[in-house]
Amino acid sequence: MPDLRMPLLAAAAWAGALGARGAGWWVPAFAAGLALAVAVAGRSRTVVGAALVLGAVAAVTTLRIEQVERSPVASLAADGAAVRVVGTVSSDPRRSEGRYGPVVLVRLDVSEVTGRGETHTLSAPVLVLADPAWESVRLGATVAASGRLSEADGDDLAAVLGARGPPEELTAPDVWWRGAAAVRASVRDSVEHRPAAQRALVPALVDGDDTGLDPALAEDFRTTGLTHLLAVSGTNLTLVVGFLLVLARWCRVRGRWLYVVGAAGIVGFVLLARTEPSVLRAAVMGTVALFAMGTDGRRRGARALGVAVVVLLLVQPGLAVSAGFALSVLATAGILFLAPGWRDAMARWLPRWVAEAIAIPASAQLACTPVVAAISGQVSLVAVAANLAAAPAVAPATVLGLAGGLVGLLWPGGGRLLGTLAGWCVAWIVAVATRCADLPTAAVGWGTSAGALVLLTVLVAAIALAGPHLLRRPVTGLGCCVLLVAGVLVRPPTPGWPPDGWLLVACDVGQGDALVLNAGPHAAVVVDAGPDPHAVDSCLDRLEITQVPLLVLTHFHADHVDGISGVYDGRSVGAVETTRLLDPPAGVAEVDAVADPEPAPYGGVRSVGQVSLQALWPPPDSPTSGPGDGSTANDASVVLLVEVRGVRMLLTGDLEPEGQAALARAYPSLAVDVLKVPHHGSRYQDEDWLLSLGARIALVSVGEDNDYGHPAATTLEPLADAGTQVLRTDLDGDVAVVEDGGGLSVGTR
Repeated sequence: MPDLRMPLLAAAAWAGALGARGAGWWVPAFAAGLALAVAVAGRSRTVVGAALVLGAVAAVTTLRIEQVERSPVASLAADGAAVRVVGTVSSDPRRSEGRYGPVVLVRLDVSEVTGRGETHTLSAPVLVLADPAWESVRLGATVAASGRLSEADGDDLAAVLGARGPPEELTAPDVWWRGAAAVRASVRDSVEHRPAAQRALVPALVDGDDTGLDPALAEDFRTTGLTHLLAVSGTNLTLVVGFLLVLARWCRVRGRWLYVVGAAGIVGFVLLARTEPSVLRAAVMGTVALFAMGTDGRRRGARALGVAVVVLLLVQPGLAVSAGFALSVLATAGILFLAPGWRDAMARWLPRWVAEAIAIPASAQLACTPVVAAISGQVSLVAVAANLAAAPAVAPATVLGLAGGLVGLLWPGGGRLLGTLAGWCVAWIVAVATRCADLPTAAVGWGTSAGALVLLTVLVAAIALAGPHLLRRPVTGLGCCVLLVAGVLVRPPTPGWPPDGWLLVACDVGQGDALVLNAGPHAAVVVDAGPDPHAVDSCLDRLEITQVPLLVLTHFHADHVDGISGVYDGRSVGAVETTRLLDPPAGVAEVDAVADPEPAPYGGVRSVGQVSLQALWPPPDSPTSGPGDGSTANDASVVLLVEVRGVRMLLTGDLEPEGQAALARAYPSLAVDVLKVPHHGSRYQDEDWLLSLGARIALVSVGEDNDYGHPAATTLEPLADAGTQVLRTDLDGDVAVVEDGGGLSVGTR
């Protein structure tokens, strides 16, 4: 049996961090009083220790929060002050597409801030939002920057700095940072000649550098429970340090010198993967795994896990609310506490190595299931099988990728050779992820409500307890496997979906548009593809659509075209039509890589199956080129007037007020039954025109908790006041417009 005393102290530390975040100083005071009372009563030393740990972590958490919230940086941010800061770059710059163009995000540990005529010396974490000139800033460098401070969400940042202009480098990074950067660059160079997926995944496996990763591939990894391969995890450290220890033994290193090699490997790994909280967490969990691999591994591993959690929460209390930290701890705990029992049960009728290979990923995945469901709303059914299939390639890909980076520093040709071998291993992992994600029921929706998560936690606990008993006999063990395989391969029916008589479905694809018009049995006209191939593919699967005779992309913004490959997945697609304005270029390239589109013909009425449609906008003399940043794309949206079985519907893309006014002038008596509200219900609308359409039903395709404030109450309330029934995909999921006995109704999934 494992020693549970240290895990109990870890649970107390976690409770202290969470309690202090919610209640402040009284938590450490209460814990200290409890510890004193128990000590006086002469009770259990474990209880006393737990109370003291709870109080210590709670106190550290409270101090850290107050240090950030009461720092001069936070005070200046509350006033929106213009400042000059000096700080050390603590993260690699990451490029993101903002509302008005590309934005670079960098974290700074600010040591000096000047604002409101005063200069303060301090230590405060700040997030910098800057222009692309910051992409070249180096981790570990000391820089000066000017800009305006604003308040940050959460308590792990003192402020957000909107930087003006490029950074001024005051001090170059230390030699170890420059060395780590050289190795990272060499790893990328070693696979530069490989296909795109391999170019992105080899660095991700080696050092967590996932720059350039295809979002569709990342979604496949999430669906199949392989996301841990896209970021730095304890597995990375275990593989790298384990490889170094094997090399050291080959070189006849023995005794305490092996500990020196292991410690050097851990430090080198942290420098290579960056000293961010997620990397430190992964390094600590990897070290716990190394303890568990030694003599008396279960007992020593349990103690190491408890110590690791306590130390991490004392050093970085913010980890208590980090989903990544929870997943790391739960996965490690599952392997330590559940896997041995499952392995021993299956070893009665399977070879021991096979039983262990199954038990380790299964126990880790089961322990993480409630947290994964809370994050994604899904439960993966293929995660164990996918991890088993991918596992043989993970270790060689990681080691060969690292070796390619190291060798490439001295011999680029040798680095490329090793990078090629690593790429071949990664190709297998990619194939596993994509094939498993395409299975009919790779993941099932579960929901994120409190009741759903409590029920899932109870089920997980029941499976954990029953696992050894079910797996002890081949009949029940194989029966469980057969049930799981059948559940994955056979798509369960969705009762009542799609509803009989459906005409239009607005798919819930997040912050984007994907509309499906019923063109006949298993056929549909699709208008826009949303931002995510998996989301639109799943929606079309639920509607049992196998033929898409016409795909219309209203404009080239990512939230309307990036999911195009999902429309093609397992379906025949006919004509593809788009707007005349070929902007932004990234969206145009995304579409051109999959299809050969033509501009939607203006004015004429056409029929596709039982769908009649007419393009009302843009006019034939509208521009075909834009400024290159997509700022004019919304008003170039294709606007379709559609009729299905006598029901008139207006699909408006992201048309802005100027375009809406022009449409009102061109078609002054336009009236419809169903309106797709323009631009996800943003506040920029021509309200008079929207109300003049007389729609009975209005659909808003919008993502939950999006950053744009969509939809705006000022847009929805006038429609509702006019008697229009308003439905939203963020609240209602997939929304269907249904012909119901000559009338109209709606159905939601």
